[in-house]
Amino acid sequence: MWRNGGGEDRRITEFFYLALSHDSLANMYYVNFNMMQHYNYALYDLENMMPFERSIYVQLLLNYLEEEKKRLEKK
Repeated sequence: MWRNGGGEDRRITEFFYLALSHDSLANMYYVNFNMMQHYNYALYDLENMMPFERSIYVQLLLNYLEEEKKRLEKK
């Protein structure tokens, strides 16, 4: 799977490419826009996150929104 001459950087790039292949470019822009407009994230921060870090923050935000929705439905 690993090619000769690519070095460690190439392996890391291939790993993230494979691990995040489910996320499209359009979805990335859509999520970034919504996180900037509605939740006050800075574009600089979003673009400089590690890919797995961004996924974690998005999942935490989704969990928070689901909990808020349930809380509001109870009222």
